[in-house]
Amino acid sequence: MPADAPPASETITAAVLVIGDEILSGRTKDKNIGWIADHCTAIGIQLREVRIVPDIEDEIIVAVNALRARHTYVFTTGGIGPTHDDITADSIAKAFGVGIDLDQRALDLLIPYYEASGREITPGRLRMARIPFGAELIENKVSVAPGFMLGNVVTMAGVPSIMQAMLEAVTPRLETGKRMLSVAIDLNHPEGSIADTFGAHQKLYPDVAMGSYPSQRDGKPVTQLVLRSTDQVRLDEAEAGLRAKLADVGYL
Repeated sequence: MPADAPPASETITAAVLVIGDEILSGRTKDKNIGWIADHCTAIGIQLREVRIVPDIEDEIIVAVNALRARHTYVFTTGGIGPTHDDITADSIAKAFGVGIDLDQRALDLLIPYYEASGREITPGRLRMARIPFGAELIENKVSVAPGFMLGNVVTMAGVPSIMQAMLEAVTPRLETGKRMLSVAIDLNHPEGSIADTFGAHQKLYPDVAMGSYPSQRDGKPVTQLVLRSTDQVRLDEAEAGLRAKLADVGYL
């Protein structure tokens, strides 16, 4: 486990830090949060928090330091491209109190890639080889320019296809815990009608997360109840008990 991560436990937690003015302005619609959430759930990491910050160094530094102290891992997306407003790498270096410069490992990836494609090696493109001191590179099989992992902070691109490639590449390095299991119960009844029964059942199983999700189907109110736990036995018990109670009141 990285030295900056909280002590190991059965529960491995993570936060996502989305960086970019374009997300906050609405110009770009985020497609990464859901993907990271699904991936974390599948491998046994519980995503606990998501923040979005603008391309402002101080705000990135504050968010990185707050999140890395609270969670096993922090996944950042955005701000590691070739333009002047791509300041994530510099901000993370400052958050950790380390230097940053052109990294020979990254140069050894980028220069042959651009030469082979006949593209000019511009100062902007070289910016993508600037890596904080002490960071591990994260492979980018889509466009070569790497992400990096410093302590418990995993820094990835904002472009969804590249972020996904980087997340896949870094996964073997991550510590994982018990996988979160879930079960859903669909009801053809409005949320309000089952609220009391559901709330009372939650009190009997405080270790099983329970959520209610109302919607409409064919113009009629329906509700989906979702139970989540890392313990299959407790989840099964909670589900069976809830189904019995719902059946008793005529909702199943």
